[in-house]
Formats: sequence, C-alpha cells, structure tokens
Amino acid sequence: MSGSATVTSRPAPAKTPTGTSASRRRTWTPGRIVLLAVALVLTALWLLPLAWALATSLKPEAETATTPLEWIGSRVTFEAYSKVWESGDVTRWLMNSAYISVMTTVLTVLTCAMAAYGFTRTDFRGRRLLYALVLAGIMVPPQVLIAPLFREMVQLGLVDTYWGVILPQVAVPAMVFILVKFFEGVPRELEEAAFVDGAGRWRVFWTIVMPLSRPVLAAVAIFTFISTWNNFLWPFLVTTDPNGMTLPVGLANVQSSFGVRYAQIMASLVIAGLPLLLVFALFQRQIVRGIAHTGLAGQ
Repeated sequence: MSGSATVTSRPAPAKTPTGTSASRRRTWTPGRIVLLAVALVLTALWLLPLAWALATSLKPEAETATTPLEWIGSRVTFEAYSKVWESGDVTRWLMNSAYISVMTTVLTVLTCAMAAYGFTRTDFRGRRLLYALVLAGIMVPPQVLIAPLFREMVQLGLVDTYWGVILPQVAVPAMVFILVKFFEGVPRELEEAAFVDGAGRWRVFWTIVMPLSRPVLAAVAIFTFISTWNNFLWPFLVTTDPNGMTLPVGLANVQSSFGVRYAQIMASLVIAGLPLLLVFALFQRQIVRGIAHTGLAGQ
C-alpha cells in the first residue's frame, strides 16, 4: 500500500569485549596508589626480619657477627640446624607442642562454643552479670593470673604434666565473645523447627548450630592453635622436666647454652616458626572466612 510506511530494521551494534573489560578495569586513583604503597611497606617490614633470620641461620657461625653485615655468607650451610637438633630433644618437643596445641584447641572450641550458645539461647538468672564477667576477663592480662593458677596446679598435682599446661589455657573469654557475636546471627527458626520435631537442646546444638558455625569455629581453632603453640611463659613455669617441655621452652633452654651464637639462635627461631607458617598457608582461607562471618571485620 502506498500509505504504508516502510520500516527498515538496523542491526544492533555488537558488544565488543573491550567495552566490557573497560567497565571492569580498575582505575588507579591517588588514594589506591597510596594504599598500595603503604601495604608494600608494611609487607617489607614484616618480611625483612624473617628473611634476615633465615639468611643468618644458613651462614657459617664465624660470619654472623662480621662487619659490614652481609645477607649471603661465603657458603650456605645447615650446621646451625644440625647443632640445634643435636643439642636438645627437638623431636620430642615438637610432639609435645603438637599434642598440647591440638588438645587445647579442641577443648577451647568445645567449651567456648557451649558457653556462647548458653549465653545466646538460654535465659537464666544472672546471665547478663555472668556474661559481663566473661567480657571483663578480656581486659585482665594473663600474667596477673599466673601466681594463682600455678598454686592451683600444685595443689592438684598437675605440675610437669600435659594437663597442667593445657587446662589453664582452655578458658578464653575473647573466643566466647566472638562466638556469641556469631550465634546471635544464626536464625532461630531452624532451631524452633527442630524443637517442633522433638529434638532437644543438646541435639539442636550439635546437629544444627555447630555445622552452621564451621567458618567461625575454624577461625577460633586456628587462632587458639597459634597462640598455644607460641605460648612460652606458662609452659616455662609449669614444666621442669625436659621430656615434658614444649618447643619454645626447650629451644630457649638450648639457646642459653649457645652463648652468643647467632646462627644457632636464628635456626631455632626458624624451627619454632615453620609449623605456624605451614598452618597459616594451609588455612588462610578459613581464617579470612571466619573473621568475615563473625561480623567483627567491620567493627
């Protein structure tokens, strides 16, 4: 028909991949550059002591105190590591530290999780006062409790035993606080549905709350393991038998016989820190996820 208008359709312009990548491309603003520079400086400040300790441990002992200081010695040698290993029962100390750290971690996670669940899900007389006392425990330095704890271990006959090292490290108010913050965000509807189906409080805790809390429990477990492994003061006070010493305590006793031997001191530090670096490298994702799930990252 002559009155009808002819409509010609034009093909839509094709989307180029460059446009999509350009929209996602990060812009290097001055603020981002400053943050990157600060992060690089902090990383260097953290890595340089570790790199120096490792380099010193691989030098011949005679070259560790020469001036001017040099990063690389005339040759790479593992003599310091072999002397540290021969000077003490490092294998047994490693096993002691592993056993004490694992047992402390398991008991801490269980007790702190049950305490946090009780504070968030049960209503009993004095609950707020008791929780306030737990929070007050965060502000008490651990050194203040050493004398009464040691006296208690003596009365219980737990000096120079594994349990004498483990039990005083189990109650950690900070971990209770972290778990309370997480449990407050767990939906109560899931628990109420389980109660309707006939489940009890204990079964709900184990089958619903604990599986949902895996990220934060993993973070609490890793933090507890690291702090227990690095703890020196309490194991040093409560153990006198070399067979019951942890790795930091045993290496400290070995270092006292070194004199000024920097290569062997640095080698002992590398031996003590290497397991923790492996733990962090293996579980760094769980640590980050745990912090994010606690809700503390933005506070």
